[in-house]
Amino acid sequence: MPSRKYADGEVVMGRWPGSVLYYEVQVTSYDDVAHLYTVKYKDGTELALKESDIRSQSSFKHRKSQSSSSSPSRRSSSRSRSRSPGRPGRGRRRSASQSREHKDDKKKAIQETSLALPAVLILFKPSENNTKRYNGEPENTEKNDTSCIILEQKLKPDLEVKHFEQYSLRSRKDEKKKEEMYSEKKIFTTVKTIEKAPSKTKELEFGGRIGTFMLILLLPATVLYLLLMCKQDDPSLINFPALPALESLWETRVFGIFLLWFFLQALFYLLPIGKVVEGLPLSNGKKLQYRINGFYAFIFTAAAIGILLYFQFELHYLYDHFMQFAVSAAAFSLALSIYLYVRSLKAPEEELAPGGNSGYFIYDFFTGHELNPRIGSFDLKYFCELRPGLIGWVVINLAMLLAEMKIHNLSMPSLSMILVNSFQLLYVVDALWNEEAVLTTMDITHDGFGFMLAFGDLVWVPFVYSLQAFYLVGHPTVISWPVAAAITVVNCIGYYIFRSANSQKNNFRRNPADPRLANLKFIPTATGKGLLVTGWWGFVRHPNYLGDIIMALAWSLPCGFNHILPYFYVIYFICLLVHREARDEHHCKQKYGLAWERYCQRVPYRIFPYIY
Repeated sequence: MPSRKYADGEVVMGRWPGSVLYYEVQVTSYDDVAHLYTVKYKDGTELALKESDIRSQSSFKHRKSQSSSSSPSRRSSSRSRSRSPGRPGRGRRRSASQSREHKDDKKKAIQETSLALPAVLILFKPSENNTKRYNGEPENTEKNDTSCIILEQKLKPDLEVKHFEQYSLRSRKDEKKKEEMYSEKKIFTTVKTIEKAPSKTKELEFGGRIGTFMLILLLPATVLYLLLMCKQDDPSLINFPALPALESLWETRVFGIFLLWFFLQALFYLLPIGKVVEGLPLSNGKKLQYRINGFYAFIFTAAAIGILLYFQFELHYLYDHFMQFAVSAAAFSLALSIYLYVRSLKAPEEELAPGGNSGYFIYDFFTGHELNPRIGSFDLKYFCELRPGLIGWVVINLAMLLAEMKIHNLSMPSLSMILVNSFQLLYVVDALWNEEAVLTTMDITHDGFGFMLAFGDLVWVPFVYSLQAFYLVGHPTVISWPVAAAITVVNCIGYYIFRSANSQKNNFRRNPADPRLANLKFIPTATGKGLLVTGWWGFVRHPNYLGDIIMALAWSLPCGFNHILPYFYVIYFICLLVHREARDEHHCKQKYGLAWERYCQRVPYRIFPYIY
């Protein structure tokens, strides 16, 4: 086995991949198996280089001395041969100090132009893109980091411009030609063109075309099955419910009420209240603006519901027609998905979603072809993410509470129903209060708006997440106060982990220099971001997922243990988060490379400490 040539901590010259430029780097580690050196550039970039791409500093200094040590006699004879006796001697009138100043200015200009190149390479690497609904993608996440490689290949002629005069491996004559042919302006123009070039989705998720086609059929069927099971006296898995008549699943009045609800939330979204913030940079460098007024929309909705109850509107109408409301929401989400896909066919290439641009109709229809579809300033994806479905979830829970009181002739709701409503209300209010955090999630930054998100936001969230409250109406469960207190403690623990972990991540992402985060340690990466290794993110890799699962368990415990149906949400949520965690791991490994491997060695557990 060959021995290593350079020691850890040694300062050497490392070749930038795809170019002939050498930069001063520091050796940080050596892989005995792959025979690769991990080096760190002055801007913090870490790369793995072969030994052939590393040279000692002395070799460059030696070359510089050779190139500048030509004898005076040779320079003199060269000048004498290149100028005829009859030509005016303008060059002779220039003083030696003027000549040195001219050379120094030229060298400074070359260095300033060349020093911009590494910054370009780092600047145009993709930043980011999954957590549940709004809680934000973990800092250790994202997508294929291939733009840097493409950029290096496309700009290879341009990158051969001299970085430092003594560090170039080409002759001075060739380098001078390159300087004349490729200016700094052309380099940045080429970079801009490459960034706008669309990239096709190569790695298909959810089983590809066949898997997404099956999901389009199975998701509505699953919602229908769960709601029919809750209506039965014995909602066991072996007791398959009878299918209702098709005409009983549709009612025009119910569909009209759903449309009224959707457009009422759209009206609240358009109100000129709340601050306007910028999202993360898109692939073309632009930042979209979003109005943060979801909590105000919740307050206005609560006031409207209070007025309806004051005038004795029977809100339990929702319970009586729950199946029809679910079918109406599913029909609307399908129509919205069709509209979104049709309009995406005319969208500019740079506005397409990186995860939904495969070229396959079914796959792109499901995952979403356009990243941020907007009607004017009305962002359809951002609106649906938190408004109609999430606020509707709270309204449905309230309707179930009132239906329980009416059906069972109760003067006040059961303790189980109060716990379920309270826990899930806290979750929704937290989401709306921290609405700005949704702008950093993969739902916003990476996933397109198609059937997956449209159905998830408008059908799955309000009608499946409210499953515990719907179950308790037909299957009342009595719990004691000590049991209720224990369940409350479980929910508080999950919420604390969930909120504190997301706050650490979001604050670190927004402003790593925040003095409040001075105690947090992180591993620097080649993308310019850091991987937190202290706090919750040094405990497990996805602490926000851990908090989510603990809360989901607390929501189901008030339903007792007579049937597994109320725990469907917990099982589903564990499967969902394990899938997302696997996707995050894949993206992070591709994006952060060796830095992610170091992070995984530092934080070995993914979601459950000492288990997984």
